[in-house]
Amino acid sequence: MTTGKRDDIDRMARLLDARFTIPGTNIRYGLDSVIGLIPGIGDAITGSMGAWIIYRARQEGVSPFVMFRMIWNLLLDMVLGSIPLVGDVFDFAFRSNMKNAKLLQRHLDRQKPVQDESR
Repeated sequence: MTTGKRDDIDRMARLLDARFTIPGTNIRYGLDSVIGLIPGIGDAITGSMGAWIIYRARQEGVSPFVMFRMIWNLLLDMVLGSIPLVGDVFDFAFRSNMKNAKLLQRHLDRQKPVQDESR
């Protein structure tokens, strides 16, 4: 995977979980916390955006165990995030997309570059 593709995954995770800062603090939040405030559909919207990271992980051939962990993180975020008030706090604290991006990056870092043996 090229560095640009890795950067795209990192950008999406940060956009959803840690793009903005509360002024005067180091507290970060993302679109998941903001869009999640929309009753009924907010968590579905950000969940579908987070699913893109899982889609990319599948393309990169992560193990079934890592896929399970990533899907679990996203489902936990969507289900618990949809609970009024408690879910909004949960969305703010639980950064499923950042966790999933780290799982994917760890997988990619373990992969050895395939060398062209025809040379």
